[in-house]
Amino acid sequence: MSIQVAAVREAREFTHARRVNEALTASAERKVLCWMAERAPRWLSSDQLTVLGLVAQIGAGACYGLSRYHRWALLGVIGCLVLNWFGDSMDGTLARVRCRQRPRYGFYVDHVVDVVGAVALMGGLGLSGFLHWQVAAAMLVGFLLLASESYLATYTLGRFEMSQGLFGPTEIRILLAIGNVALLRSPYSVVLGHRLLLFDLGGSIAAVGMAAIFVKLAVQHTRQLFREEPIV
Repeated sequence: MSIQVAAVREAREFTHARRVNEALTASAERKVLCWMAERAPRWLSSDQLTVLGLVAQIGAGACYGLSRYHRWALLGVIGCLVLNWFGDSMDGTLARVRCRQRPRYGFYVDHVVDVVGAVALMGGLGLSGFLHWQVAAAMLVGFLLLASESYLATYTLGRFEMSQGLFGPTEIRILLAIGNVALLRSPYSVVLGHRLLLFDLGGSIAAVGMAAIFVKLAVQHTRQLFREEPIV
């Protein structure tokens, strides 16, 4: 059997995971993305959008690094987040609208790009001076734990959860953009009479929250798999 025939057969046997997105903006976002995809120029491809999303997220990290010396670079971060949303959210929608899906390729490439982009973004945050690098590292670890659990759950449960509760990637981008605007006013926050870096506070909450969600999902999915595969 040729390699090409084997690849086609394997692609046909590939099980599509059910996508679950219950985030606050998910319903409106789907309508907007479909509207844009139906009107996108024919020369625009999903691969180009994926590259745009990655370059934009790396650009956001670079702008965070520059913001240590020029605070107005934070506006560049916001612009990069918008471009990242467009590229990262539109690539799969465009493929589905045009019936040109490559589920294995798309899933793999999208999530490799997500990991690289997260490293770039958190690295830039750690260099920005607006939070301590230890907090940036903790957020990156939290993201990687959640990402790993999500990929394993997608394979074993056939369900790809794109959000946790009301929060998904779009909501996180919105919160980050709001935080950047707040940084332009002041990088500090006062909590119980103590002055803290605003992003240290937010980043610590985010890191603890991601770790807690990881533990919750790991226990929940382990129990589910244990029940579904009893020892006989």
